[in-house]
Amino acid sequence: MQTLLILVEQYGLWLVFGAVIVEQLGAPIPAYPVLIVAGAVSARADHLPVHVIAVAVAACLIADLMWYLAGARIGRRMLRLLCRISLSPDSCVRQTESIYARWGAPSLAIAKFIPGFAAVATSMAGIVRTRPAVFVLFDGIGALLWAGLAVAIGWIFRDAVNDVLDVLGAAGRWGLVALAVALGLYISVKWVQRRRLLQQLRMARISVEELNEMLALNRPPLIVDVRAPSGRRDGNIPGALWIDSHAFDESLKRLPRADEVIVYCACPNEASAAAVAKRLIQHGFTRVRPLAGGIDAWRAAGYPIQQDAVEMPG
Repeated sequence: MQTLLILVEQYGLWLVFGAVIVEQLGAPIPAYPVLIVAGAVSARADHLPVHVIAVAVAACLIADLMWYLAGARIGRRMLRLLCRISLSPDSCVRQTESIYARWGAPSLAIAKFIPGFAAVATSMAGIVRTRPAVFVLFDGIGALLWAGLAVAIGWIFRDAVNDVLDVLGAAGRWGLVALAVALGLYISVKWVQRRRLLQQLRMARISVEELNEMLALNRPPLIVDVRAPSGRRDGNIPGALWIDSHAFDESLKRLPRADEVIVYCACPNEASAAAVAKRLIQHGFTRVRPLAGGIDAWRAAGYPIQQDAVEMPG
């Protein structure tokens, strides 16, 4: 950690800018230690705490605007890409969609304080075409709160921070080894969580070709849409009923019984669909299967899309 102190003193605001933008672009390298140390060092450096905050906010806005533009250009494929490369479970995208659909752009003010939320939320803002001025306003507020808190902690506890750095610096290379081990453990835990989730969601899927054939029969299956409200604006599979997976028990009361139930979503690995399918089985539905590839596979196959609102159960 003595190395970190030396780097902050030597490179100052450039190191702050680089650390923040790298983290905000998605690298699992925390920038908060750099901000805290920079806040503490600013007591005896050429720059003031306000300069550290300003540089950190600028770095956040640059990185977040890149996610925003990527979401606006690529669309919902950006969410699937984020979930595939994320160390967090696939449900992170579904949860972020729900939060953003409910609170909109103001949710960006707290996005950086929620692990796994910031990059997905900024991309979501681009996908739903949040106005750029509104996006910059609330994202800037969030960046200011996030960076300001770290710098304030460093400034207020600057004497204690220096003492801690001295202790860690005395550890020499073993301090760096400890940090590397801690980072490795963090990444390993996230990877294990993701693998465990995928194993839990393994169950028989139905292909879009099979579902299309079933819809041609006189008794089509019950089709359940579990996407976030924002995702349903792109249309749905004809005849699908939407349920709110976050209010599952209430939606279940209005869901008609059926011998065959097909559940679909728009997330990687059909994570949300598989999770809801398992819960439906636990509540007495005997034959429930997620749709392989979800709504995207259905659309890619050229099958019909119903553009009006999904019918609510009951």
